[in-house]
Amino acid sequence: MKKWTTRGLIFSALFAAVMIALSFLRISLPFSTVPITMQTLAVMLAGSVLGARYGSLAVLIVIGLTAAGFPVMGGSGGLSVLVGPTAGYIFSWPVVAYLIGLFAERIGQNKYTFVKLLAVNFICGALLVYPGGVWWLAHSTGMTSLSKALTAGMWPFIPGDLIKSVLCAAVVTAVWRVYPIERILNSSNGVWADGENSAAGR
Repeated sequence: MKKWTTRGLIFSALFAAVMIALSFLRISLPFSTVPITMQTLAVMLAGSVLGARYGSLAVLIVIGLTAAGFPVMGGSGGLSVLVGPTAGYIFSWPVVAYLIGLFAERIGQNKYTFVKLLAVNFICGALLVYPGGVWWLAHSTGMTSLSKALTAGMWPFIPGDLIKSVLCAAVVTAVWRVYPIERILNSSNGVWADGENSAAGR
């Protein structure tokens, strides 16, 4: 089993802070209790940059702080947030960050890196969030119409999620050129080992 590293834990904490900061960038919609938020971009970035374990840990830190009552979800906190209409989305975030991270650790850097990151982030970071999110939204608000639930919790957000996926892929592709994911993972088989160049490049 791979060991947890101090570097990885520090980056997890940093990305948790980024996620908290981005939670304040939100737009409320008049027809839905679900706002447009940049937190989903932070989840995508955490998984893509930090890998599966550290990316999901960053999200779990934020959820833990929320449960403890800290106002880290756009100024809100407490257990009421974690059982509210958006709870289905929130609890999917650690899972999708982990899945994005699993793929990111295996993608490699080549001319298709951007396209692969875009696909992974849109499928895992957006589309896989909707089933649980929409189901809980409908359940918690008493919606009985699937079409209404999809209108309130999915359809308006897909274009924005696609834009976030493109932005994440562009940022991560650039970051990997100077700070490969192997440095976070402390992998001796990647481009970098911990503290020194590795002979095994891609």
